[in-house]
Amino acid sequence: MTRVALVQTNATGDAAHNRERACALIRKAAEAGAAFVATPEVTNLIAPGREALFATIRSEADDPCLAAIRDIAADRGVGILIGSLALRAEGEEGRAVNRSFLIDRNGEIAARYDKIHMFEADLGDQGRFREAASYRPGERAVVADAGWARMGLTVCYDLRFPALYRALAKAGAQVLTVPSAFTAPTGRAHWHTLLRARAIETGCFVIAPAQWGPHHGEDETSLRESYGHSLIIDPWGTVLADAGEGEGIVDADLDLGLIDKARKRIPSLSNDRDWTLPV
Repeated sequence: MTRVALVQTNATGDAAHNRERACALIRKAAEAGAAFVATPEVTNLIAPGREALFATIRSEADDPCLAAIRDIAADRGVGILIGSLALRAEGEEGRAVNRSFLIDRNGEIAARYDKIHMFEADLGDQGRFREAASYRPGERAVVADAGWARMGLTVCYDLRFPALYRALAKAGAQVLTVPSAFTAPTGRAHWHTLLRARAIETGCFVIAPAQWGPHHGEDETSLRESYGHSLIIDPWGTVLADAGEGEGIVDADLDLGLIDKARKRIPSLSNDRDWTLPV
C-alpha cells in the first residue's frame, strides 16, 4: 500500500501566494503520512490574460515554485507530482509550456511532460479558451518510474483523448496522472465520467489533482472558474477520494495488486485486434 495525497488549490495571478499555499498543503499532506503528493495543473500561476502570463512566468531553471517544491521533497522524503507549471518555452520567444514534473524523494526531477493537447473551445459566457495562442504543445508521451509505481503523465485536456491513455497503459503505466484546471461547466458535465472511464479502460489507478473556484476578481480581465473535485480512482473505476469544493487535501491508500485483478477480469488491453474502416 502507498498513501497518495492530492492537493486542491485555487491559483490566481499572484505567483508568490500560489507558491506559499501549494507548499503549505504539500507539507501538511506529508506530515499526515502521504508517501506521494500531487498538485494540480498550473500550480504556480493562472494569469488573467496573455500579458499577465508573460510578465510573470520564468524559465524552468529560474522558477521559484519548482525550486521550493523540490526542496520539500528532499526535506520530507516524499515523492511529488507537480501537476504542471506555466513556464517560458526554451528557445522560443513569446511562447510558454505547460509542464508536469515528477520529483523523487531526493528532490531530483525524475521526469518531465509537456501537455500535448491544447484546449481550444468557446464556452459562451465562460469565455473562449485558446491555449495554443500562448502555449507550445508537447509531442512526446511519458511513462516514468515513481519508485513505487510506473506513472503515465498527462495534463487536463489530454483526458478527452483516450488513445493516449491506452498507449500509456500498454507501455507499462500503472497509475495515470491527470492534474487539471477543468472549467466548472465542463467539469460538472464530464469530469467524473471521463476519469472513471480512463481507469476502467486501462485497469490503472487514476489520480487527478485539480484547481478549484474562481481564479480572478471582477477588476481583472478574465473571470475563470475551475470545477475542483480532485479524484483518486481505482482500476475498477471506484472513486476512492473526492475533494469536492474548496482548497484542501484528500488521500487514499493504493494497492497496486488491484491492477492485475482488474485486468484479468476485463482483459481489454490484450483483447484488441486490428481492423479497417468502412469504405
